[in-house]
Amino acid sequence: MMYDLLVVGAGPYGLSIAAHAASAGLSLRVFGRPMASWRDHMPSGMFLKSEPWASNLSDPAGRWRLDVYCAENGLTARHAHPIPVEAFAGYGLWFAKHAVPDVDERTIVRLAAVPGGFVAVTEDGQEVRARTVALAVGVMPFIEVPQALRGLHPSLVTHSSHHSDLDQFRGKDVTVIGGGQAALETAALLAEQGTRVRVLARADRLVWNDVPPPWERPWWQSVRSPHSGLGPGWKNWFYSERPGLFRRLPESTRSRVAATALGPAGAWWLRDRVERAVEVAPSQEVTAATAVPGGVRLDVLSRDGSVRSVETEHVIAATGFKARCDRLGLLAPELRRSLATLPDGSPDVGRCFESSQPGLFLAGLITASGFGPSMRFVHGATFTASALVQGVRRRLRSTPARGTVPLPASAGRAETPTPVTR
Repeated sequence: MMYDLLVVGAGPYGLSIAAHAASAGLSLRVFGRPMASWRDHMPSGMFLKSEPWASNLSDPAGRWRLDVYCAENGLTARHAHPIPVEAFAGYGLWFAKHAVPDVDERTIVRLAAVPGGFVAVTEDGQEVRARTVALAVGVMPFIEVPQALRGLHPSLVTHSSHHSDLDQFRGKDVTVIGGGQAALETAALLAEQGTRVRVLARADRLVWNDVPPPWERPWWQSVRSPHSGLGPGWKNWFYSERPGLFRRLPESTRSRVAATALGPAGAWWLRDRVERAVEVAPSQEVTAATAVPGGVRLDVLSRDGSVRSVETEHVIAATGFKARCDRLGLLAPELRRSLATLPDGSPDVGRCFESSQPGLFLAGLITASGFGPSMRFVHGATFTASALVQGVRRRLRSTPARGTVPLPASAGRAETPTPVTR
């Protein structure tokens, strides 16, 4: 069978796309372990940095929101009250149950273009064919570890996303590299369980997000600094609420904003936990790392030019992700090489998230250089799901498969499509 759409990935973006596609009446297959990154790659005790009202997955009717899930399960979903990661993962599973057709939890290990569409191969060798594909693989393919730390054994160096449980570090000495939320929250959790922990950050100082303004406030305060899914302020409002307009900015401007906006920072509710329990050393860059008896020796360059050594039992690199096409290992080499890219190595996508390969749509972090910082957060899934499924329907109409009935002009709640333009 040739499906209309294959969704690869079952995180917030994949599930939201699938919900919109199902509502539009598309024949659909969804592959991936639902909410895998949230369930398997974040330690217990972490909280969602985004506001609850900005953390909804998207279905066309807006029925399956986070606050509805919380109300059903006796949880709090209020402005300025962070949501535990475990609760958010549970919400994603609940959303999948109600809004998405059956999710096949197998992993897609290879995707190739074939005449009339694509063929995907599952981990156990089954082939699945579809006319279009939405690739929503999240962040795990794009893990970034500094060059100085690469090559050391995983018993000595790991990425922050490798840990769903920090218990193995109880009573040990751990050095965390990075100055953002992942680094600071990991360090706080380590310190609170009795681990000796320090943070080495390249920045001159840590940046902390401010306590968000009250939800209800005088109108003139809202006009001066509106709420948005990425935080208060007009810039954040533009990034979060108008990604379609963001894409119209000059490529150089988009690249600069994608690389610098909403940089490494800790949540306001985390600051006291870090400052009272964690040794933080700013202006420090690791230039070399060597395995030594009992752990790792780090050569650290300070901003003043001095060099020192730090010995530790384990290093956790909380150094983020770099979304590049060449890291999409599941794509067949010829397909991967065919994709047009931006200067930072991420794909060049059209206004409906279609790549330069007709019928291959991309979603999530890998589209941030095109559609802005909101694509790094759950909040971006709403815009993405709606626009991407509209693009899928246009692509299906423009290239009807042999022997099939053309897609109707209106199905489910989808909007009437218009001609494709990039």
